Amino acid sequence: MTLQNRVLPTGEITALPYRGEWMGNRGILHDENRQLGVARWRHKAWICCVLRFKGRQRVPMSPGAYTELFFLDEPTALAAGHRPCAECRRDDYLAFRGAWSRAHGAIASAPEMDAVLHKARVQSRSRTQVRHLARARTLPDGAMILHPDSNAPALVWHGALHRWGAQGYAPAVPSPDTLVQVLTPRPTLGVLAAGYAAQPHTSLSGN
Repeated sequence: MTLQNRVLPTGEITALPYRGEWMGNRGILHDENRQLGVARWRHKAWICCVLRFKGRQRVPMSPGAYTELFFLDEPTALAAGHRPCAECRRDDYLAFRGAWSRAHGAIASAPEMDAVLHKARVQSRSRTQVRHLARARTLPDGAMILHPDSNAPALVWHGALHRWGAQGYAPAVPSPDTLVQVLTPRPTLGVLAAGYAAQPHTSLSGN
């Protein structure tokens, strides 16, 4: 049974047979039948975690446990509004918080960052992703956009674009010098621009 727990760069949670390289948490979103209800979060601490930590074993969507969400890679998680976990990814969390301070002028706690991110990532009533416009060539590595030609998610990486896919990224294509819809929340863009290095899928190795 393929569970509905794969998060897309566009924010939707869907059922795909490919787990991806990262896990996340937004609280308990599933019922006793391992099905999602209407809720897409239970708290504002949307985190991105490693798949393995201290030998802990979990059965996805167990009763009473948080709903394990999965992402292709970290740029996908960031586009969906998540941030590094302060426990299993302590070093990455501290790097993210340091870049947040450089970008936004204040050392923020996790709850403070979560509150800002929540306003920037999702419309509370409609539960739809918040998007904005920017020139593609001004965006930092790790940002996600909708490609203006295909309207499909694409990753900004080393001055080019890579179309997102369920199992990895397509080869690089030139980045257009146009306005594009940006999926990555504005506060996270600032963090990327301030030097936080998002970890892309292994399909980009060598690119």
